[in-house]
Amino acid sequence: MNVPGSVQVAVACGIAGVVVGTMVVRPAYRISVPAGAPPRATCYHCDAPVTGWGAPRDCTGCGARLGPPVWLTGAVCALAFAGLGWRLGPVPELLPYLSLAGLGVLLAAVDLACLRLPDALVKPGFVAGVAVLSGLAISLPAWPELLRAGLAAGALAGGYLVLALLPGGALGYGDVKLAGLLGLFLGWLGWGEVLAGALLPFVINGVLAIVLLAARRVTRHSLVPFGPAMLLGAWLAVVAFPVLET
Repeated sequence: MNVPGSVQVAVACGIAGVVVGTMVVRPAYRISVPAGAPPRATCYHCDAPVTGWGAPRDCTGCGARLGPPVWLTGAVCALAFAGLGWRLGPVPELLPYLSLAGLGVLLAAVDLACLRLPDALVKPGFVAGVAVLSGLAISLPAWPELLRAGLAAGALAGGYLVLALLPGGALGYGDVKLAGLLGLFLGWLGWGEVLAGALLPFVINGVLAIVLLAARRVTRHSLVPFGPAMLLGAWLAVVAFPVLET
C-alpha cells in the first residue's frame, strides 16, 4: 500500500501522541509486576495506596514518581504517532495503527520495568486487531490484505515460537504472542514490511547489547527485554521501509 503521507496529519497525530503518552505512565506502573501478581496497588516508596489508572502520576503520599518519566512516554508516543501519520496519511487504517502504537509504548514500558509482555495487553490487542482489520476488509474491500495479514501473523508467531523453544533461547512466550500481533499489522501493508519487521528487532537488540556491554551496564548473562526492539523494528518497517524501497 503506497498512500502519500501528509505533514498536517503527522502534526495532528504527534499532538495526539503527546496526550496518549501521558496516559501510559500510571498503567505502566500498576501492570509492571511479576507474572500472576495483581496490579500494583501501593507506592513502592511509602506504601501509600495507589488507585485508579489515570492521573495523578506521582504518589499522593510522598510525591515519588510512579512509572516511567511522563516526558519520555509523551515524546516516544508523539514520535510514533507522527511517523505513522506521515506514512499512512488520512486513511481508514490510520486509527488502528495509532492504537497499536499506543499499546506498544505501554508494552515497552512494562517490558523494560519487569521483563514481561502481559497477556492482558497482548491478547486483547490481537483480538481487536483481527476484528478491526476484518471490518476494513469488508468495507473497503481489502480481502488480499486481510489474507496476507493472517499469513504474516502466523509466520512471525511461528518463527518466534521456534526460537523460543531452542535450548538456551532468550525469547519468551510473550515475545511469540507479540510477534503475532505485529505480524498482523505488518502483513496488512505488505511482505516487505513483514520481512523488515522480522529482521530489524535482532539488529536493534544486537546493537543495544553491544552498547550496554561496552558501558558495563549488563553482562553476557544478563537478560535484556526484547519487546522494545520488536516494537521499534515494526515501527521502522512501517515508516521507513516504503521510503527505502523507493
